[in-house]
Amino acid sequence: MAMQLGNIVFDCANTKEVAQFYSQLTGWPIVRTDDDWIDLDSGAGVKLSFQLAPDHVPPRWPDPAAPQQAHLDLVVDDMDAAHARALELGATLLSDTEAPDSFRVFADPAGHPFCLCSS
Repeated sequence: MAMQLGNIVFDCANTKEVAQFYSQLTGWPIVRTDDDWIDLDSGAGVKLSFQLAPDHVPPRWPDPAAPQQAHLDLVVDDMDAAHARALELGATLLSDTEAPDSFRVFADPAGHPFCLCSS
């Protein structure tokens, strides 16, 4: 039996805001928009999807009482430029103290953690 990853899905109260954030951050186009679901196409066979969850409660990184559950590692070739772009688009810096040249932790506009990782 063969299996492939099709979508990575995030719950959020505002699918349009979070999808636009990731589309602008990654350069991946929005390829499907419904009232409660939006897809971005990575170009690598996997879609990043945003599902409407009106009562979504964001994780509080690194609080184990409200864990992150999952996160994206986005590999970048220019950490400082990607860092600035993420903040410009509405991300919140959560941590850059452990290994700032290797990875930095942010939250998207809905509160989901993601990391920028050096290539």
